[in-house]
Amino acid sequence: MKIALLGYGKMGQAIKKIAQAQGHEIVVKKDDEIPFSFQGVDVAIDFSLPHVAVSHITRCFNEGIPVVSGTTGWLDQYETMIALCKEKNGSFIYASNFSIGVNIFFEINKKLAQYMAPHPSYKVAIEEIHHTQKLDAPSGTAITLAEGIIDAGQYTDWKETENASYIIEDHSIPIVSKREGTVPGTHIVTYKNEIDTLHLYHEAHSRLGFAQGALVAALWLVGKKGVFSMADVLNIS
Repeated sequence: MKIALLGYGKMGQAIKKIAQAQGHEIVVKKDDEIPFSFQGVDVAIDFSLPHVAVSHITRCFNEGIPVVSGTTGWLDQYETMIALCKEKNGSFIYASNFSIGVNIFFEINKKLAQYMAPHPSYKVAIEEIHHTQKLDAPSGTAITLAEGIIDAGQYTDWKETENASYIIEDHSIPIVSKREGTVPGTHIVTYKNEIDTLHLYHEAHSRLGFAQGALVAALWLVGKKGVFSMADVLNIS
């Protein structure tokens, strides 16, 4: 498979390493300033910056290139990109986190939220910890976790906060974001009442899980048309 890497930071470099080890060819490695061509490209993987992600995705749709995006911070334009994908009969997967373990974690989080919804004495909070170079907060993964809980009906919104207060006056889920050292990514969902505490926990050991998942998604997407998710890729929805 011939792959375009749109964004060649640490994630792009990790994807390149895994892809080449599996016999795939990286034909585009794009830094923001460098012009490039999609000639010969089978699929694009976008781990760029928020201010260029939309232009990357738009160009992929316009040129008929399937695209997988893990860039966060541009989702205010997500619905516009979905509409463009459908208009152009494109192929698209966006995920806040491509790790296979995290996507299973998402599904467990949704199911747990359904189990907890009839028990309002338990209050929920989310904590996420990442390396100091991560630009956005809360993480896209934390927001996805919050959205999964909101879908269960007990909460209506999420709110970034410095301390995870379990006394929720406005039916919002508190999210605490921490930036420490070189931490690849840790997410903790906590339900707590005066009787006991329940933790749902995921810790990434390196970026390789994100890179491997993005590559799996990209290879799965080739030959398909439409808007998909990692739940589709992993057949866990």
